[in-house]
Amino acid sequence: MSKNKRNSRKSHVPAGAGIRPVKSLGQNFLIDEEVIGRIVEGSGISKDTLVIEIGPGTGALTLPLAEAAGHVTAIELDERVIPGLRVKTFSLGNVDIIHEDILKTDLQRLISEGLEKYGLKEVRIVGNLPYYITTPIIMKLLEEHTGAESITVMMQKEVADRIAAEPGTKPAGAITYSVHYYADVTRITDVGRESFYPAPKVDSAVLRLDLREEPPVKVSDMDLYFNCIKAGFSHRRKTLLNSLMSLGGYDKAEIEAALHRSGIEPERRAESLSMEEFAELADSLKEA
Repeated sequence: MSKNKRNSRKSHVPAGAGIRPVKSLGQNFLIDEEVIGRIVEGSGISKDTLVIEIGPGTGALTLPLAEAAGHVTAIELDERVIPGLRVKTFSLGNVDIIHEDILKTDLQRLISEGLEKYGLKEVRIVGNLPYYITTPIIMKLLEEHTGAESITVMMQKEVADRIAAEPGTKPAGAITYSVHYYADVTRITDVGRESFYPAPKVDSAVLRLDLREEPPVKVSDMDLYFNCIKAGFSHRRKTLLNSLMSLGGYDKAEIEAALHRSGIEPERRAESLSMEEFAELADSLKEA
């Protein structure tokens, strides 16, 4: 695609962008209208949807979300952009702006009250996540059982590649298994760095995480299951037997015995294990 065509699909620096992006907040404002359209369409929202938007910034995504959804509740940490957001969304009548840190927000309460207040049938979460806290935000959204149908989020492409990888393949990491335990993963679109103001140093991607009603594996101790995954990936180049020594509470002989009971060779690497094998290993260690 030529440079002229790329530029023609972007808006200019969005209204309100006289506010200088704050590097410490990981602010890169999305300005590509084509990408914004893909996000709104890919998120699966409708007039029956309560949207929780994370990090609306200058509102480039907020306005299209509000046009497609029943109601949008936008959670923004940077108080400087909130007056402008309220002015832009005032005439729409279906947008609330909340000045809060998403990591400290009681999402269950917010969602429960919003669904009842606005008479909507479902909730979907949408956001452009700061790169430096992508994983904590995603895990909060997954672990808190908010009742959301899906989570559609922009993140660094490298992180998206890891999350979207299939468990048991070389690109997989601990975050892969954690996310796939809670959700099915769909890649919506890749996003070049030129789609932001200011342009970051890396490309991005948008994933939709559709929350599962039931996890794909059953485990007797979920904490131990996730601890096994975390330990297994703590030293990717080591064998599984040696990596699992960081679990604590088990000696090498106990770990080796648990691996054999699970039918897992101690010399394997963590990324070669399926979710089912990690589940069997955790249950075997629990018995030990």
